[in-house]
Amino acid sequence: MTVELRMLMLSVAFGMAHIVLTAHSASLQRGYRWTASSRDQAAPPLTGVSGRIERGLQNFLETLPFFIVAVLVANALDLHNAYTEWGALLYFWGRVVYLPLYAFGVRIVRSISWNVATLGIMLIVGSILTERW
Repeated sequence: MTVELRMLMLSVAFGMAHIVLTAHSASLQRGYRWTASSRDQAAPPLTGVSGRIERGLQNFLETLPFFIVAVLVANALDLHNAYTEWGALLYFWGRVVYLPLYAFGVRIVRSISWNVATLGIMLIVGSILTERW
């Protein structure tokens, strides 16, 4: 398995863990009765750490499709080089670092980690575009 595909699978596992963390965090704030309910009524927005974890998940889910497409296109083209490998590594580790930074309200460094992850996607896409066009 290539580095890129390994980082993609780790990103999927990380995403699932993030979903579970978000759900448990919401349950701690809203109560497990709410979690077990049908949730027909609107719940108040999550606040504090729970709110930041939830917003972090939404942010992760916004970037993940771009990463998936970039890795799968590179794989389909059998394009594996330093840029695609570094791109995949930067995306995954940037996202891993982003979550606790966002959860605990660390501002500047959190934004840097988001930029690192985004740079990772751009490295893969740039490699595809320059190698194949």
